[in-house]
Amino acid sequence: MTSSANHNPVVHIVDPDVNAASGAETAVHQIIEALNEQGCQVIASTHPQEALQTFHGHTEIGCILVNWDLGKKGISTEKYIREVRERNELIPIFIMTEKHRLEEISYELMSLTQGCIWKMEDTPQFIAGRVERALHRYLDGITPPFFKELMQYTREYKYAWHTPGHMGGLAFLKSPTGRLFYHFFGENVFRADLSVSVPELGSLMEHSGVNGEAERQAAKIFNADQTYFVTNGTSTANKIVGCACLKRGDIVLVDRNCHKSLQHAITLTGAIPIYLIPSRNAYGIIGGIHPEEFLLKAIQETVRKCPLIRNKKQKIKLTVITNSTYDGLIYDVVEIKQRLQKVCDNVMFDEAWYAYAHFHPIYHDRFAMCKTHDETKHPNIFATQSTHKLLAAFSQGSMIHVRSGQNKVDPDRFNEAFMMHTSTSPQYVIIASLDVAAKMMEGKAGRALIQESIDEALIFRKKIVQMAHQIKKKDRSWWFSVWQPPFTAKRKMNDQPSSWLLKAKDRWHGYAGLQSDFLMLDPIKVTLLTPGVNLDGSMQASGLPAPIVSKFLMNRGIVDEKTGFYSFLFLFSIGVTQGKSSFLLSSLSLFKKLFDQNVPFAELFPDLAAKYPEKYAHLRMQEFAQTMHQHLKKKDIAKTTLKVFSQIAEPKMPPYEAYEHIVDDKVQELPLQKLLGKTAAVMLVPYPPGIPIVMPGEIITKPVLDYLSAFEDFDRAFPGFETETHGIVPKQEEDGLRYYTQVIIHK
Repeated sequence: MTSSANHNPVVHIVDPDVNAASGAETAVHQIIEALNEQGCQVIASTHPQEALQTFHGHTEIGCILVNWDLGKKGISTEKYIREVRERNELIPIFIMTEKHRLEEISYELMSLTQGCIWKMEDTPQFIAGRVERALHRYLDGITPPFFKELMQYTREYKYAWHTPGHMGGLAFLKSPTGRLFYHFFGENVFRADLSVSVPELGSLMEHSGVNGEAERQAAKIFNADQTYFVTNGTSTANKIVGCACLKRGDIVLVDRNCHKSLQHAITLTGAIPIYLIPSRNAYGIIGGIHPEEFLLKAIQETVRKCPLIRNKKQKIKLTVITNSTYDGLIYDVVEIKQRLQKVCDNVMFDEAWYAYAHFHPIYHDRFAMCKTHDETKHPNIFATQSTHKLLAAFSQGSMIHVRSGQNKVDPDRFNEAFMMHTSTSPQYVIIASLDVAAKMMEGKAGRALIQESIDEALIFRKKIVQMAHQIKKKDRSWWFSVWQPPFTAKRKMNDQPSSWLLKAKDRWHGYAGLQSDFLMLDPIKVTLLTPGVNLDGSMQASGLPAPIVSKFLMNRGIVDEKTGFYSFLFLFSIGVTQGKSSFLLSSLSLFKKLFDQNVPFAELFPDLAAKYPEKYAHLRMQEFAQTMHQHLKKKDIAKTTLKVFSQIAEPKMPPYEAYEHIVDDKVQELPLQKLLGKTAAVMLVPYPPGIPIVMPGEIITKPVLDYLSAFEDFDRAFPGFETETHGIVPKQEEDGLRYYTQVIIHK
């Protein structure tokens, strides 16, 4: 069968008779033997709880045979079947019983199964044949269209005379180096690396054949009108949407908390950006855009003040909003749609880190493709999602989802922008991974996967809080805190939206002027805070900068998603397990133990102590942490950060014009000390959090220089803990590290 994997299909038998000395036991073993003869592997369980654990741990199971007598009058069997169906709606389940017991099984329960098997009456071969047919129908049903056809094609072992030149991997085998490469990845990945010339797989450009079928199936799963597979990440997906909606001189309303690919889209199209300013707290955590900024009058005033816009009455062509933010804040999308329906024709939600939202009710009405949508009033809605980030796809695998509003999206016209940015030699393995990722989320299976992520995150959050209470009770020493609401008997930590809504009166989030319930914190994105900063932005007398902890964790094989000066972020994706989160907890505990013992710096970071002995060899950990904290305190880093992100610099020219200066070599590279008042030629983007402080064509201000100088001084003072700023070129000079960037040469 084309859907069967290379491994033998697996049947799960749940029956206490497997170990019993009876005629029933003989019948079960005969069934097992018959299944083995059919090429099936059998896993046996004798108790419903053991069976559920086996079912959850063995996703290769393709059929279940369960004895009706697991519990008194079938109660345990019924509970087991219902729990399996909560996880998997399609897997075939047969009840093994006797004909005279059939009346005990309700019609409702029978509808959840493929029927009954009379193990004492039917022959083992007949039962095995029935099971084998159901199993292969199931495997065929769960294999999505593109992946199914790709497997079929690669198994036919055709002689190919088309690209790619490695010809299914054979070229690699002609070289010792290539052979190492081939054997590391395995044969299938090379056989599946095919040319666009293969007609059986359809066309990514024309959305035809099984390729188009896979995209249509994904659209249904993600609740979209159309879905497009993108094989170069959401960076390309954002450019596609930008080029589909914008032309030179059009106004685009952009969340300043945007990915740099949006800036590239603006440069490519020649559009004129005006910006929505997100809030920010003292920890450097990016908040949301205040809902007042989406009002028509507020936007019109922003347009009026922009010196680059000549026609102040032209309509906004596209609004771009990042949802969720990097730190996990998500919007009331329905309210945004309503506020923007008279403002612009198209709204794009950059949901690169949020592709899972459709699959759990906690995110109801807080994602782009939510069900609450009025086609007669709302704008066209686009969602760009990095499927590879927090769902299960290969890197660079992304999707664009489209929902038409009052101005319909023409698929043929949109496809012109799609083809402009899509490779004519797409990587079919990435396409197949998108096809599979969508299928994995279909129905109750998707809900179960996201529920597991939320549950793991909640367990971790609760354990951090519990450990904080224990440490405080023991010796009142420091511990990590979680950036989250203060949970009480009234506000419980669970998977209900009400637990995670940001309230205007709450202090924990650190944002002023919020509208209650407009924003919600996504529980699977966990930000831990280290001591050193107060909610008002003032610096504490002592502190523990987060880069120190992050470096320690990295040395233990734990890589967080983002490290700020006093915070770091962990993502609980569908691939996180209890083992991973428990190792993180034990590593955090070990760091505290070693830090409290004030061990030498060289014990935790021997490589840095050896590389920079004059800096670190003589230090102990508490002294080092205090030195770094005092450095950041002197720079007043929290308030410096707040200041630079609360203002938008004056634009001197559109981004596309700034880029043309680069192409024409009308730029020069200058150090920070000479940048004040100059016009930036490139985007300046500190990581973290990856949000621009200067866009191309904007004038560099003193708050920007203060912020960049703080980073430059930090990098000079603490080698090995350097920050990262895109657009900045660090250079080692006689007096130490210096920052340079490119600015426009004006006539």
